[in-house]
Amino acid sequence: MDAFLKRGLKLRHLQLLVSLQETGQLSHSAEALGIAQPAASRLLVEIEAIVGHSVHARVGRGLALTDVGASLARRAARVLIELRDAEREISGITTGTRGHIRIGSVTGPAMDRVLPVLRHARLALPDVTAEVYVAPSDLLCEQLLNGRLDFVIGRLPAGQSADLFSIRMLETEPVSLLVRRGHHLAGLPQITPEDLLQFDWVMPGQDAILGRAVKARLAELGLPMPPQRLSTSSFLLTLAMMQQSNAVAPIARAVAETFANGPDAPYVTLPIDLGIEVEPFGLITRAGSSLPRVVARMIDMVLGKTIPAEPTA
Repeated sequence: MDAFLKRGLKLRHLQLLVSLQETGQLSHSAEALGIAQPAASRLLVEIEAIVGHSVHARVGRGLALTDVGASLARRAARVLIELRDAEREISGITTGTRGHIRIGSVTGPAMDRVLPVLRHARLALPDVTAEVYVAPSDLLCEQLLNGRLDFVIGRLPAGQSADLFSIRMLETEPVSLLVRRGHHLAGLPQITPEDLLQFDWVMPGQDAILGRAVKARLAELGLPMPPQRLSTSSFLLTLAMMQQSNAVAPIARAVAETFANGPDAPYVTLPIDLGIEVEPFGLITRAGSSLPRVVARMIDMVLGKTIPAEPTA
């Protein structure tokens, strides 16, 4: 790297490489950097002169990075992420009470870990703003590596090198069975597994971790697979399907309790526990990253180390 710097490698070169990897278009990258396309072309020529190898190749109307270019772009992205984190850290370095935090979470922990912490933080840390992205773990971890999230509450993605992440394991996710209020099963004094299997179940696709957990547990209990006319990863579609039919949906317990809480809630948690649990989740950060103090403080709160007292009126 010292050799590259001595030859004139600059931050603008790194920004261009990262943008080219994302867009595959020199014109789009030039626009993103706020420069003209000829200026972007000159930067590309300079990069290749500094590195001593071709970093791009024309592909149709766009371009693709060579192996050399992709390698440099990956490391350039990490440099830019660290610089952004440094800027944020410096802005709140004295107290860790100011800044913007980007959190990714799978659905259950978003309800029973992230939301309670944000409710407290809204009052105790009024100068901290937050974004919360709820999605499957593989998408969240990809965003984490790209620097678009500060930390993730989820599971390490299959096929991704674990060395890229640091994870602190938390707990398993118990699963409840949810139906609409007024469902036949909701009025029974006692429910058997056989009763459940008389109705359609709405589950995510076969590769989803919840679907695998449900099927594995039913197999352990010696039960057949339930009728399943609909598979969907959309939580809103699952709720709509339950509301408009007699479908049963296995839902993370923290989420189920939110939507079935109170006598007027539109959904009901069935009084039967099949012992379904989704494998443990954890709090995930980029390996070796130095987090801004405000992010580290929020992580401590999510882990339950420091929950600020809610101010009284």
